[in-house]
Amino acid sequence: MRHTWSSSITYILTTAGATIGFGATWRFPYLVGENGGGAYVVVFILAMILIGIPMILVENVIGRRAHKNSIDSFSPQYQQKSFSPLWKILGIMGIIGCFGIIAYYMVIGGWVVTYIINIINGNLALSSPITKEITEAFYNTNIEHNPLNITIYTAIFIFFNWLVLINGISNGIERAMKFLMPLLMLCLISIVIRNLTLPNASEGISFYLTPDFSKITASLFISVLGQVFFALSLGFGVMITLSSYLNKQENLIKTAVSTGILNTIIALLAGFMIFPSLFSFGLAPDSGPSLVFKVLPIVFSNMHFGSIIAVSFFVLLIIAAFTTSITLYEVLITALQEKLNLNRKLSVSIVLIFTFIFGNLPSIMAYGPWSEVRIIGKNIFNAFDCISGNIFFVLTALGSAIFVGWVLKEVAIEEISNGTKSKTLIKLWFNYVKYIVPIIILIVFISGIKDLF
Repeated sequence: MRHTWSSSITYILTTAGATIGFGATWRFPYLVGENGGGAYVVVFILAMILIGIPMILVENVIGRRAHKNSIDSFSPQYQQKSFSPLWKILGIMGIIGCFGIIAYYMVIGGWVVTYIINIINGNLALSSPITKEITEAFYNTNIEHNPLNITIYTAIFIFFNWLVLINGISNGIERAMKFLMPLLMLCLISIVIRNLTLPNASEGISFYLTPDFSKITASLFISVLGQVFFALSLGFGVMITLSSYLNKQENLIKTAVSTGILNTIIALLAGFMIFPSLFSFGLAPDSGPSLVFKVLPIVFSNMHFGSIIAVSFFVLLIIAAFTTSITLYEVLITALQEKLNLNRKLSVSIVLIFTFIFGNLPSIMAYGPWSEVRIIGKNIFNAFDCISGNIFFVLTALGSAIFVGWVLKEVAIEEISNGTKSKTLIKLWFNYVKYIVPIIILIVFISGIKDLF
């Protein structure tokens, strides 16, 4: 018999954990910094409402209706409706995209472990102010040019994923989320409170929350939509897989809205964790992806108890990454377990070893021996990110919206009606997903492909 979540709260915590990873704590802040602060935040909130929550609901409907893995969820047999079995290609694309994310995502986890260990042992000393030259030298020496150490630290991060995943949904993922999500929130709120009390923190808050409406352009909106897809793990098969363990009594609209709101709150808190401290010490907010690894250590070194705060911050990052990584792995594990009828422990081990050898190791080598290898003009690490993010998960999300609106139709309405009484709200969502959402996603896809090439 297939497991189901013990409660709606547990499911919401798990889906929130799946979406609150590096997308909210690392990617969102640097994109805000690069795109003028408050303008990006306003558009992000709008995009979450207009596309994020409706698409969570799309994937929830597909997953719960089938009660199967993300490939078989597009099967006529499990959706109990006649349509072409070729729709399962969408599930396969989601699996490929999920693999691509895991390939580099776990390596960033290894980077974070590197920082935690080196701050604790004093190799990256933050007890007194340091310069950008020091943080860049540390990054180059310990991240880009030390593939052996990164391999070890990435393997450690993966091993802890294995320990949770072999215990399944109830005893593994549920139990971990009940502990990790409150801990993540405690760390996050503590660092936010500390940063809000810094001198000149108000300048950072003003940058973060005051929108410059002249910066709100079509290209900004498209960029934000891409971040919403990334932040919510849409198109990876994550939401489909997690919702496949939901019972029929759960209110899907309520869980989708709760997930979207919680993800938005965490992302916004991450901004409060970073921008007040940057402005307090006169550092540029537009440092791009290196913001967390090259700029924030300078901030911590200027604080009292900087090393403790820095370790707390990177522990928060690793918790956020962990709550996402176990759900990313679960997409592949569930598919392998159900398609080949394998036991849980073997499925987990195969997936983690396979993704480590064919995904994580190439991503690590992209900054070392294989640095000259280029795919679409990018190193292997960035190619995994770019191809998965700009092609696979956007196309899977587009196909999912079309699948629900034009193929499942009345079946989708029937599924969402379980636990939801508002027929007007259901009809509004269905027509919006059928006619409007595919157009929005198609625009995002075309823009992403144009930037890719």
